[in-house]
Parts: sequence; structure tokens; C-alpha cells
Amino acid sequence: MTMIGTMLHRATQLGLATAALLAMGVGMAQAQLAAPPGPTAEAIKKRGVLNCGVDTGVPGFAFQDNAGKWKGLDIDYCRAIAAAVLGDPEKVKYVPTTAAARFTVLQSGEIDVLIRDSTLTFSRSTQLGLDEVAVNFYAGQGFLVRKALGVSKAADLQGATICVITGATLELNIADFARSTGAKIGTLLFDKPDEAVAAMEAGRCDGYTDDSGSLAGMRSTLKVPNDWMVLPELISKEPLGIHARSGDPRWQKILFWVDTMLKSGEEYGVTQANVDQMKTSKDPFVLRLVGVEGDFGKQLGLDNEWSYRAIKAVGNYGEIYDRHFGPKALDLPRGLNNLWNKGGMHYTLPLR
Repeated sequence: MTMIGTMLHRATQLGLATAALLAMGVGMAQAQLAAPPGPTAEAIKKRGVLNCGVDTGVPGFAFQDNAGKWKGLDIDYCRAIAAAVLGDPEKVKYVPTTAAARFTVLQSGEIDVLIRDSTLTFSRSTQLGLDEVAVNFYAGQGFLVRKALGVSKAADLQGATICVITGATLELNIADFARSTGAKIGTLLFDKPDEAVAAMEAGRCDGYTDDSGSLAGMRSTLKVPNDWMVLPELISKEPLGIHARSGDPRWQKILFWVDTMLKSGEEYGVTQANVDQMKTSKDPFVLRLVGVEGDFGKQLGLDNEWSYRAIKAVGNYGEIYDRHFGPKALDLPRGLNNLWNKGGMHYTLPLR
């Protein structure tokens, strides 16, 4: 065989091998289209309700209105997940949990997912047998103080006593801040935010500390909100988000991609009002997002309208944020909670 013939023969062999590998890939992909939903989703479907761990009461994230109806960004996430998995956003049991008990409640199986303004951290990822699935709110720890106290920054809190929730990252953050600045800040511990804020209003402490989103929410509950101010600086990073038990990767993927689709809906202009209309869009990504093209739901063990139902139930991420933190709610600027193309931190993976 000539040199040219040998080269052509080898090229043909490589081409056949490549084709075989591609065929295997297609076969694997087709096999994955009917993937089982995993034990957690199967248990939820059999039970007929999603058990969702939430806060005991923080406006913006999770609280009950005067009629006893749960509202908040985290609540809408629970509803979106129920819509995706069960086909009905009303099929949710909200389980209020304190900061000290929340992870134990999840570990025990009492809840299927924890969406409770909870910070994703290294130790929680490595020591609790839990998986940190996604960030749904970027925040930082700050301070709420009475204006009459006459302070303008955290460093002015030298010698102050601050009301704080126990079992959170807050205590360690204050200790780190005091250590790095030389400030001496005392703490008074409580199980629930409303208890801590009540103590602050009663004069038992000089201020209250929490993540910036919760501070805006708790300030709205004060008897005279204008007597109080949130100090402008933050002393920590608090990426808040979704926690699940380790050991069920399919459930983690469902949670991750529901979050992604809510944010992708905002990026591509798919809203609660126009999601039906978008089924006739000419944009391939939008058609995949609303379940018209592709078998992406089946790859999660769901049907193909899972993400359509999530957005239909609660709207896209921007709508959820505006509903609970926007100008007509707590008037908290989006800042880091904008999409990546508007200067924020939310950057989603492609649906492809």
C-alpha cells in the first residue's frame, strides 16, 4: 500500500470510529430522555405535596399575611418547584423553621427542600450532608439601628449590643468584624427575627443585624420604620439559596434547573402574562424554555412543560423580585440581584 493509500485507510478508520462514538453518544442521550425522577421526586409525586422548609416570618422572603397566606420570594420558589414536579403550585406544605433547627429538619427528611434565606457556605457544604444547589438572592450582613443613636457606619457601633438570630452565620460574622477592626460589639441571641426586633424596639439592644434583604423586610414591620435606618456598609457576603439532602442528584438537578429557568425567563422576556403566547415564538431558546421543542423535561424525569408551568405559576425571577422587594414592596434596589447583562450576579446556564 502506498503512503497516500495508508493515510486514506487510517483516515477512514478514524472516521468510522468517530461515527461510532457519535452514535453511542446519541444512543446515550436518547436513553437519558426517559430518565427516572429520582427517589425524592418520586416520593413527592406519591405524596402529592411538596414539603418546603421556609422562614418563620421575614417579609420579602417568607411570611404569612393577615389572612394566613404565605408570601415571599422563597415561597414563590416553593410554588414554582411544585408546579414543575406536581403540575400545581398550590400543592405545597410550608414548614416554618428557625435558623438553629432548619438544617436538622432537612436532614431528617421532614422537608424535601430548604429555601429559607440560608447562606451557602463551605462548612455547610462539607459537614452537614447537604448540597447547596443554587443562589436565589445575593446579600450581605448589615445593621439596622435607631437613627437617634447617631451612628453612620458599622465601626461606630463600638460598645453596642446587637440583637441577633442564633444558629446563623451572623454571630461569626460579627466576631470576625470585631476582630478585624478592634471593635467590641455585644450580642443578644434570639430564635426568631420577630423576637429579636421586638427586643430592639423595647430598648434591650442598640440594633439588629441580618442579611440586607431581611433587614429591609424587618424594618417594614417596625411601629415607626422611619425612626430606623440600615447602615450602608455590609460586613460579609451572604449568598442565600436552595439546600437539599445529598444523595439524590436527580432532585438536585430539578431544583437547579427550576432556578435557572426562572432567571432565563427574565433574560428572554418570558413572563407570567405572555408565557402562553411565547409558545409561538421564533426564538429556539424560548421554544425550549416553554416546552415546545426538545425533551429537556424527560431528561429530569418530568414532562416537557415543567418550566412553562413554573413561570406560569409565579412569573420569571424579575417579576418575583419586584413583587416582594421592588418599589411597591420593600423598595430594595436589585443591585447584585440583577441579571448578568444588567450588572448583577445572576448568570444562567444555557438550555441546550
